[in-house]
Amino acid sequence: MPGLLLETLRGSVTAHPPVWLMRQAGRYLPEYRALRAAKGGFLELVYDSEAATEITLQPIRRFGFDAAILFSDILIVPHAMGQRLEFLAGEGPRLSPPLVDAALSALTPVPERFEPIYRTVRLVRERLSPETTMLGFAGAPWTVATYMVAGEGSRDQHHARALAYRDPGTMAAIIDALTELTIVYLEGQIAAGAEAVQLFDSWAGSLAPREFERWVIAPAARIVEQLHARHPDVPVIGFPKGAADKLAAYARETGVDAIGLDETVDPRRAHAELPEGLPVQGNLDPLLLLAGSDELEHAARDICAVFAERPHVFNLGHGIDKATPISHVERLLNAVRSPE
Repeated sequence: MPGLLLETLRGSVTAHPPVWLMRQAGRYLPEYRALRAAKGGFLELVYDSEAATEITLQPIRRFGFDAAILFSDILIVPHAMGQRLEFLAGEGPRLSPPLVDAALSALTPVPERFEPIYRTVRLVRERLSPETTMLGFAGAPWTVATYMVAGEGSRDQHHARALAYRDPGTMAAIIDALTELTIVYLEGQIAAGAEAVQLFDSWAGSLAPREFERWVIAPAARIVEQLHARHPDVPVIGFPKGAADKLAAYARETGVDAIGLDETVDPRRAHAELPEGLPVQGNLDPLLLLAGSDELEHAARDICAVFAERPHVFNLGHGIDKATPISHVERLLNAVRSPE
C-alpha cells in the first residue's frame, strides 16, 4: 500500500495533504547540530552513509513527515564529474577549477562518489516504515551548471548566463553532460530504494524566456522522459524556483508528475493555470515559518483550501531556515493536519 505522498503524486486527492519540508534534515534540528559537531564537516557527513542515514531519519522521528528526503547536496554530481568540491565555513560551496576558465574535457570523472549516496538511500529505505516515502533528488542541469561555471554560488548567475550567450556550444556541452549523468544518478537512487525524486532548479528564475526553454525545460524534459521510460511508477517532482509566468509551460513541456511552487507563486493563479489534475507541491514562505506569527496557521490553511480539489503536497516555497524554532514546525503541522 503506497504512503500518502505517493498516492498524491500519482493523482489522488487525499483528506489532508501529505507534508514534507525542503531541507527538513539539517541545521534547525539540535540533533543534527550535535551529530555534525561530533562527525565534522558537511561533505564528510554526506559521504558517511550511516551518518547521512541518521540525519535523513531525524525529522521523521521528530515530526512524522510523510516523506524522508535524502540528506545530500546537489553538487555531488559535479564532484563525480571531477571538479573539486569544498564547503567553506561561512562562505558556502566552492568548485574548482571553475568552468569559466577550464574545459569540461579536462575533468577526470570519479563515478564511485555516487556509491555512498546510493548506500544511504538503501539504509534509509530499510529503516523507514512502509507508509513513509523515500525521496531522492538531484539538482537540475541549469542550476548545477551555474555553480560549475562560476565555481561558487552567486546572486544573478552572471558567469553562466554570460557564457550561455557568448558560447552556447560550450554551455550546451555542459548541460548535456549534466543531463545524462543526472539520469544515471537518479536511476541509481531509484534502484537503491527511492520511490519518487525531485529535480531542484533553484536558479531557473534567472533566465530570459528563450533561455529558460533551452536550459531549463529541455534538459528537464529529457530527464523525465528517460526516467519514465525506465521507471514508469516513480513520480518526478519538478521545482523550477522563480519560474513565474513560465511555470505552466514548464509543467506542460517537461512532463513532470508534480510541480513545486515557490513562495512567490499565487496559489490561486497556479490552480487556475496549471494542467487540471496535476499534483502541486508548496508553497508556504519559509520566512513566515521562521517568524511563527498568527498568520502562519491562516496562510497554511489558505494554501490547503485553494488546492483542496487538486492533488496537493504541503511544503515550503523553498528550504526551511536554519534558525526556525522547532515549535513553529509543530504549529505548522498541526494547522495542516487538523484543519478548522
